[in-house]
Amino acid sequence: MTRSRSHLALALAAAAAGCTAPPAPDQEATDFPELSVRTETDASGRCWAVEPVPAVYEQVPGQVQVVQAEIADDGTVIRAPIYRNTTVPKVVRPRGDLRFEVPCPPVLTVELVSSLQRALRVRGGYAGPITGAFDPPTVAAVRRYQAARGLDTGRLSLETARALGLIAVPLPDTDSDQGT
Repeated sequence: MTRSRSHLALALAAAAAGCTAPPAPDQEATDFPELSVRTETDASGRCWAVEPVPAVYEQVPGQVQVVQAEIADDGTVIRAPIYRNTTVPKVVRPRGDLRFEVPCPPVLTVELVSSLQRALRVRGGYAGPITGAFDPPTVAAVRRYQAARGLDTGRLSLETARALGLIAVPLPDTDSDQGT
């Protein structure tokens, strides 16, 4: 299946499921397009990734009603309901959104992504070529690196970029600390 046909198939499947369509090939996302991840910019110019997090269910012991009760017109129970013991789903974590600060698009240059790939390679997390493209191997390496630190996503967080030395860490305002 060609790239444009696969995008069309994903778009049709997403539309049928009531989801947002993936980006067009000329607007390729830097991450997994099927996740409908979006980036927001706040009033101060900071960028935030908003990634949907699916609900988590577990199967627990429970009962399911298999025969309804028969009740007379006067409210008297003629026959009690019948239940069957089985496992039923229970929500462990409800669906939500994961929101975290990310480098804004103008910062995500080929040079920055190349440096990211080199930084992950030095740490043993990336074995691919240094291409400067935020391709699937790079996304997977970022996901592994960040998941080990509590953020399970392939989107590069600003905190990770700073921890890897790719983006400057803002220093606190020291003017008030200096006596003149």
